Amino acid sequence: MSSQFGHVFRISTWGESHGGGVGVVIDGCPPLIELSEADIQGDLDRRKPGQSEIVTPRAEADICRISSGVFEGKTLGTPICISVVNKDARPESYKEMATAFRPSHADYTYQAKYGIRNWQGGGRASARETIGRVAAAAVAKKVLKKLFPALEIVAYVKTIHAIEASVDPETVTTAQVEANIVRCPDPVVAARMIEFIKEVRGEGDSVGGIIECAVRNVPPGLGEPVFDKLEAELAKAMMSLPATKGFEIGSGFSGAKQRGSEHNDPFVMREGKVRTTSNRSGGIQGGITNGETIFFRVAFKPTATIFHAQQTVTDAGEETELKARGRHDPCVLPRAVPMVEAMATLVLCDHALRQRAQCGLTDYGSLTTV
Repeated sequence: MSSQFGHVFRISTWGESHGGGVGVVIDGCPPLIELSEADIQGDLDRRKPGQSEIVTPRAEADICRISSGVFEGKTLGTPICISVVNKDARPESYKEMATAFRPSHADYTYQAKYGIRNWQGGGRASARETIGRVAAAAVAKKVLKKLFPALEIVAYVKTIHAIEASVDPETVTTAQVEANIVRCPDPVVAARMIEFIKEVRGEGDSVGGIIECAVRNVPPGLGEPVFDKLEAELAKAMMSLPATKGFEIGSGFSGAKQRGSEHNDPFVMREGKVRTTSNRSGGIQGGITNGETIFFRVAFKPTATIFHAQQTVTDAGEETELKARGRHDPCVLPRAVPMVEAMATLVLCDHALRQRAQCGLTDYGSLTTV
């Protein structure tokens, strides 16, 4: 079903933006993983609204509650239910949207598919649904830490509109990303981004950009051939996030401008392991990790809600104008950074458990398996 993701580590998210709450049910988490609500809350705090002057002012603490699947601080191997109550819902702010379709939102398409829709903030189409994803990924992160202690997943804002940062995916740290409210690890460029977002917000408009993500210390051998290639799974995961419009991995579209002699990643032996001298493949070949850093980029469109009068139509087919109300992000990227990390974590955790089930977790990076 459309609200489920994963094969072995499987999640089902639930809830609407202005309903009673949102959350997730996780099935397939291994037992005996140490887990508390505090392990989850830190990631939810990075995602929550109202955390800075350049995001939506909706006042939600997003405090999570684990109601099943954990006993005496450890996972049981049974379904884990995590919920967050909506405290600052204001459905009355969306009354005009009950009949008028907001441009570039999912209002019309949901109505066309189901014949009914929750017009209060977009319902399931709202980015508030991602609370369940981020909470589930906090659990997946604990699983990955147990399987691969050195693995790191770091996402960051690379571009806002035409402002682009210079970031080395091999060395960037979470501390650098979290050092400013736009989550760009280039401090000089970050300051420009923040001022630009404020300027756009003051004009009642919105802006988009690109988030880059690096996954370091990845063991070789994760992924599947053909339909479940790891890059295909990552693409699906990222494109399932609200406001995403593009995905590329490694050299991406720029690789189409190169010759094979320029683009290939030569193999060498380094410290007894098979490595590559370059990484235009982005750490994945044939749908399976080769042990190099996975790095990819996700393009986010400008927030669809803007405070300008826009042409639209009603559910009765009448042409009208609509000016947005409510509380909205002028740029989704600062809060989308933990969402990108979350989806990458879910994909890698699922494939790690699939690998363990089929082949065991073996050191395929060396010429002799352990």
